[in-house]
Amino acid sequence: MADFFKDFTERHVLTSHGKIRVRYGGSGLPILLLHGHPRTHTTWFKVAPQLAQEFSVVCADMPGFGQSYQPETLAGSSARAKAAALHECMAVLGHDKFGVAGHDRGSYRAFRLAMDYPDSVIGLVVMDGVPIYETLNRADWRFAKDWWHWFFFAQSEKAEAAIQARPDLWYPTKAVPGAENNLDYLAATRSPEVVRGMLADYRAGLEFDYDDDRRDKDAGRRLQCPLGVLWSRYDDMEKLYGDPASPWADWSDRIVLRQGIPSGHHMAEEAPGDVADMIRLFFAKLC
Repeated sequence: MADFFKDFTERHVLTSHGKIRVRYGGSGLPILLLHGHPRTHTTWFKVAPQLAQEFSVVCADMPGFGQSYQPETLAGSSARAKAAALHECMAVLGHDKFGVAGHDRGSYRAFRLAMDYPDSVIGLVVMDGVPIYETLNRADWRFAKDWWHWFFFAQSEKAEAAIQARPDLWYPTKAVPGAENNLDYLAATRSPEVVRGMLADYRAGLEFDYDDDRRDKDAGRRLQCPLGVLWSRYDDMEKLYGDPASPWADWSDRIVLRQGIPSGHHMAEEAPGDVADMIRLFFAKLC
């Protein structure tokens, strides 16, 4: 596809944690885009080129996903460890200060980046995500009914065996739009190593990320940068939380954008124009 990430450069950036696959392009304020499960950085293939007209855009395969390194320990799959690796990756690319936007699992790692590196992260946009501490403390039967996969995926060996037995059931072949995007998705979701890494992300969320969030909460730590909260109107965020921005009230005094997107969960692929417009609006105010 000639227009697939046109004028972007693909590179594997070496960090002390391992290699991180990125694709970057554009100029201006740097913005790091982080995908969700079970995607790779290519989920942004319609959003990133629009943003690159005004910003320096970096799309990364998160550690444990796609072609980025696989953490050797469960602690290495935690949000804190992945945030450290992504922060180092951005420094290698020459970006000491940058904005970050994350969707789904990427929102938790973006949040940790902003919490742990307030001198670097100048703005945070989260999409279909609230802090894991808030997610688990608010979980009820509705959450268990719709998000049961969180706890199944955390049983990594059992979930891995089930997925490897029938990958087409868990990760349908026609689930992703765009030929090159779909090929990347298929390569990731049919790789036993990558599936193991993606599941470890969920397990680490329960065994590490919750406690890291709790310690921040108990210490009264809050986000230092402006926050934007986006959610998909046709998924279940509003059903679970009412106003999906409300769980962020205890973590930020600077929620400057809160907006539902008319799409299902994978909003970067289903409503790329709306997503790009909201991220552009948010970060344009910070320039």
